[in-house]
Amino acid sequence: MSRVILMRHAKSDWSAGLEDHKRPLNARGKRSAKALGHWMREKGYAPDLALVSTSTRTRETWEGLAFSGTDAEFRDTLYNASAETLLAAVAETETKSLLVIAHNPGIAIAAAYLCPRAPTHPRFQDYPTGATLVLDRQGDGWTVTDFVVPRDLLPEESDAP
Repeated sequence: MSRVILMRHAKSDWSAGLEDHKRPLNARGKRSAKALGHWMREKGYAPDLALVSTSTRTRETWEGLAFSGTDAEFRDTLYNASAETLLAAVAETETKSLLVIAHNPGIAIAAAYLCPRAPTHPRFQDYPTGATLVLDRQGDGWTVTDFVVPRDLLPEESDAP
């Protein structure tokens, strides 16, 4: 594998009153997912394969990215997965470019583990909703290629539809 992209799902709608697994994206989350997909395509980061948690908010994040021609595998094991589970999924997957969409704290811990040096971005440590880290293979390890959060792409974003 030459590229791994680790993404936390976009902002979910807590007002829906649904159990955690069924919680959908809110309006901001939908805009963020769309913006992240546009950013990834513009930068040439479109993945060959995506591994996606089965929660509603991760599925909707995947749908919002709008990658036509990219296969996705929806895995129950990625729902609120530990960093170890996420890293094992990455290690066992054979593809050139892999996107993983999952949840905190696992996705943030996995991102920190894979980074030889953390990005200087002020939001990397808390890995907010929609945070996306792009890592490229360098020798036996990984190098940080990019890191973005939705607010970087939509600076005027709010929760209004």
